[in-house]
Amino acid sequence: MTSGFDGIPAAAWFKSSYSGGNETECVEAASLPDRTAVRDSKDPVGPRLDFGARAWACFVAAVGQASL
Repeated sequence: MTSGFDGIPAAAWFKSSYSGGNETECVEAASLPDRTAVRDSKDPVGPRLDFGARAWACFVAAVGQASL
């Protein structure tokens, strides 16, 4: 398994189930032991967001509440 430029293995990235059905709205995430990384799949070497475990849990909970 090769690692990307950021040290995250290429196989760790997966497309979000909430991404749009077309190729214009694609978010990828990588679940890692100490954090979750998020990036735009159209720009895999571009910027990404890294969340610690607690911050990711709070983010997911807030998004879930907003969709009610």
